[in-house]
Amino acid sequence: MKLIRFGPPGREKPGLMLSGGRKIDVTAFGEDYNESFFGSGGLGRLAGWLEGNGSSAPEIEESARLAPPVSRPGKIVCVGLNYEDHARESGADLPEEPILFFKATSSVAGPYDNLVLPRGSTKTDWEVELAVIIGEKASYVTEAEAMDHVAGYCVHNDYSERAWQLERGGQWVKGKSCDTFAPLGPFMATRDEIEDINDLRLWLKVNGEIKQNGSTSKLIFGIPHLVSYISGFMTLMPGDIISTGTPAGVGLGFDPPRYLQPGDVVELGIEGLGSSKQHVKAYKDNGG
Repeated sequence: MKLIRFGPPGREKPGLMLSGGRKIDVTAFGEDYNESFFGSGGLGRLAGWLEGNGSSAPEIEESARLAPPVSRPGKIVCVGLNYEDHARESGADLPEEPILFFKATSSVAGPYDNLVLPRGSTKTDWEVELAVIIGEKASYVTEAEAMDHVAGYCVHNDYSERAWQLERGGQWVKGKSCDTFAPLGPFMATRDEIEDINDLRLWLKVNGEIKQNGSTSKLIFGIPHLVSYISGFMTLMPGDIISTGTPAGVGLGFDPPRYLQPGDVVELGIEGLGSSKQHVKAYKDNGG
């Protein structure tokens, strides 16, 4: 299944994307895609509901805003420098263990929502990443068990304000957590939708020019290892997100660096998981 959510911010409803791109409203199913849904066998219930009700479910208007496909997660755990080529372009040594940092859940946005440059930002950068959505509570799980705790996957743009991340001291979270810095979607694909999660092309364009072009086959630490590793430090709850890292081609890696400006357009996608687009806007003191 391909899970979507739609509607204005704060009034999102659950939906599904069917074959051929048809989108249906599943509000009548009675549940949003949140921790309770994932943690109580919601995907199975939804599949059963779809079988009996899918043909009569109302279609979603093409003009409807697509929201993040998962209701605000409990946490977003990101993995830094998880592609060798990105570590090299960043001037960093290859990590011996996964580098972890958090991204505030208030940064979550829809796949086509505007990217709003934060007030005072000078170095906002792009990062296409594969996001893993946790389906079952995971604590001290082994790598062999790890995939049983995964609900599915989606596209994530891990926007980063590099000056705040790297030049202001402390942890990376300051440069990662601004509003609109975590667009997710367009949909969450359940595990069965993806034949081989370890060999998917990731790409990102700025103003139509390819900047990133990588493959999940180049992950330093794969998904089973990440789920197992992270679950040894914290309990992963249903609906939590692990963002698995970005390949080379970020703005920081260019000489000179290239950062986003108002008017830029960022497009990105992952094979089998669709694509998203964000128009870059300047922050306004009256609210954005």
